Amino acid sequence: MTTALADPRTAADPTAAWIALITRYYDGCSAGDVDLMLVTLHPDVVHWFLAPNSGSAPVEGAEHLARYWRKVTGMLQARWVVDTICATPDQAVIEWTMWSLPEGATERVATRGAEWFTGQDGRIREIRSYYQMRPHTTELDGFPYPERGYSVPGAEHSSVHPDAGQYGAGGTA
Repeated sequence: MTTALADPRTAADPTAAWIALITRYYDGCSAGDVDLMLVTLHPDVVHWFLAPNSGSAPVEGAEHLARYWRKVTGMLQARWVVDTICATPDQAVIEWTMWSLPEGATERVATRGAEWFTGQDGRIREIRSYYQMRPHTTELDGFPYPERGYSVPGAEHSSVHPDAGQYGAGGTA
């Protein structure tokens, strides 16, 4: 049974509520678990993507978005990790890493990105995603990822999302 999530707009600690909501969403994405994603998504959710990524058209509706991520997870052996968050009761912005094994790759690669979330009725209502998908690792040159508690090769979890490695078929936890 899945534990109920607090609504970030009314929670005593909105940041903690957003972390619980977003990490559960990403755990569902990583596991390809449609039902786990659906408990986090507003029925009218819209996910916007940065162009010119392939598949950059918006994805609308909870069921459609959950099935979309199940397909992506299966194709890429993807695992998402929330690395950091900044939140108010109405919205949250995160930095994340998607670990994957793109077609033809022999090693897992990190795609670093950021997303802006809004909520409604205690669920994710809108996601605006900022990243560029490449067949190799994309990240800030020289940024001290390990020192800041971000996920790194061989450790697909972070200080914000320590249980990320439990979900999906990705690499080492």
